[in-house]
Amino acid sequence: MSSNFICASNAPLSLAHDLAKDIDYILKRLAAFTLFPSDGRVCLLNNAAAECAIPGMALSRKSWMFYGPDRGGQRDAAMYSLVLTGKMSGIDPQAWLADILGWITSHPVHCLDDLLPWNWKPATSAAAVAA
Repeated sequence: MSSNFICASNAPLSLAHDLAKDIDYILKRLAAFTLFPSDGRVCLLNNAAAECAIPGMALSRKSWMFYGPDRGGQRDAAMYSLVLTGKMSGIDPQAWLADILGWITSHPVHCLDDLLPWNWKPATSAAAVAA
């Protein structure tokens, strides 16, 4: 048998096969995959943590089935990404998006880093400065 095949239950399996790739993935990370049975603090899945980080996601999950074209879902995923990036950066996502979307077309392309939430500074109003 050549080195391009592995044997699974007496049937040759190409190393390019998806199953062989999956087995290779697990074997390369075997220490991480075998940690959770020996340490009760390690959680096998992170679904609970991911859904808790995005509370609005669970509420609208059923309505997502009715997007129609894929473009609607892709736009919504992009908006959720922007909102969560703002939240994780410690800023008000609504204020950040309203501010940058108002002047993004006139912003120089070579300075796009200025629009990122961790580089954004809220505009101070005249009333806030006077107070």
